[in-house]
Amino acid sequence: MWDRARQFIPGGVNSPVRAFGKVGGTPLFITSGAGAIVTDSDGRTYIDYLASWGPVILGHAHPRVIEALRRACTAGTSFGAPTEKEVRFAEMIIEAVPSVEKVRLVSSGTEAAMSAIRLARGVTGRDAIVKFDGCYHGHSDCLLVKAGSGGATFDVPDSAGVPADFARHTITLPFNDAGALARTLDRRGRGIACVILEPVCGNIGVIPPAPGFLEAAREACTRHGALLIFDEVITGFRVAYGGAQQRYGVTPDITCLGKVIGGGLPIGAFGGKAEIMDALAPTGKVYQAGTLSGNPLAVTAGMETLTILQERGTYERLEQLGGRLGEGLTAIFERHAIPARCLRVGSMMSCFFTGEEVLDARSAMTTDAERYAKWFHGLLDRGVYVAPSPYEAAFVSLAHTEPIIDRTLEIASDVARDIAP
Repeated sequence: MWDRARQFIPGGVNSPVRAFGKVGGTPLFITSGAGAIVTDSDGRTYIDYLASWGPVILGHAHPRVIEALRRACTAGTSFGAPTEKEVRFAEMIIEAVPSVEKVRLVSSGTEAAMSAIRLARGVTGRDAIVKFDGCYHGHSDCLLVKAGSGGATFDVPDSAGVPADFARHTITLPFNDAGALARTLDRRGRGIACVILEPVCGNIGVIPPAPGFLEAAREACTRHGALLIFDEVITGFRVAYGGAQQRYGVTPDITCLGKVIGGGLPIGAFGGKAEIMDALAPTGKVYQAGTLSGNPLAVTAGMETLTILQERGTYERLEQLGGRLGEGLTAIFERHAIPARCLRVGSMMSCFFTGEEVLDARSAMTTDAERYAKWFHGLLDRGVYVAPSPYEAAFVSLAHTEPIIDRTLEIASDVARDIAP
C-alpha cells in the first residue's frame, strides 16, 4: 500500500504529517475503527489516541452518529442551497459558544481561519495581523510564516509558493508572552486588524495558556481596536462544551471551529458578534463563499455529536479519563527517571521529552525527538497508536474506558523501561 500510495499521491499521503517523517518507518493504512480501537490493512488492532487528530471525541463509528448519517444519506448528500438542518446546527453552536451570536459554516478549519482574518481586516480597515509562534491556523498564505530574528518582526514565508508580500503583514510573537503582545500593539496597534491564537496550543504539542495571558490579549485588543480571534478548531467542544473560552472565561470577538463539530466529517465554522458577522456578504462587503458549506451530512454528524456531548457528566468523564492517562504517564516517567513533561488540558495532552518547562514553541522544540521516535514505535509495536510527531496532541475519547487506559499505561511502562537513560 505504501509503495502504491507514493506512486499516485505526492509523498504517499494527503496531509504531510501522516508520512511518519518525524518518527521514521511506514505509515499505517487504517481500514476501520470502532470505539477506541482502529484496525490497519494488515489486520492489526491499536488503541487509538490519534482520534483523527481530534474530531473523534465519541469514539469511532458511534452507533447514533452512523444511524443519523444513514438516514441523512437517503435524503441526498449535497444541495448547494439552504437547509433547515444548517439553521438548527447554527443555533446549537450559538447556544454553546459564548462569543458567537452569528455563525458561518465552511468546509475546513483552514477555511474558517482564513475567512475570519479576512473579516477582521474588512471590519477594521487594517492590514496587519498578529499570530503566535507554534500556533497553527491552517495553510492559507498569510499564516505560513516563521518567526523572525526578533520577537516582534514582520516575517518571511515558511513555504515555497507564498509571496513575500503576503507574509509582510504577519507579525509573529512568542506564545504566552503577554509583554511582547502589549509592546507590539502599543507600537503598531493602529495598523493591526486582529490577534489570532489557539487558546490552548495543539499543533506544537499541547501548551496551556499561562495564567493571565488570554486576559491580557483580550485587554490589549480592546484597548487598540484590534479584533481577538480564538482558533478553537481543536479546543472547541473538546476542552469544554463551550470551548476554551468557556473553560478560561475569556471571550474573543471571533471564534474558529472545526474537528469535533463535524462528528468525523469535514467541516469548519467561524462566528462572533452579530455586528461583525453581518459584514459578510450578502449583507456586507466582505466576500466569502463555499459550494459545500453547510453540507447536510457533515451537519447531521455534527448535530448528533453535539447532542450526545450535552448529556450529563460528559465532560467530567473526559476530564477523569484524561487525568487517569496523564497522571499515569507522569508517574511512569518519574519512575524510570526519564526527563519528560506531560501537559494536559481536559482530554488533550502531549508528552515532551525535556527537562525544561514548556511554555512556548521554543521550549517545546527542546523535546528529544529521537527519544520520542523510540517512544512512538515502542507503543505502536505493542498496539497503541499516538501521533507520529513529537509536536502533536494525543486525544482521549468517551469510548476509552478505565481498563483501556490502564492497559495503555502497562504498555507505556514497558516502553519507558526500554527508552530510559
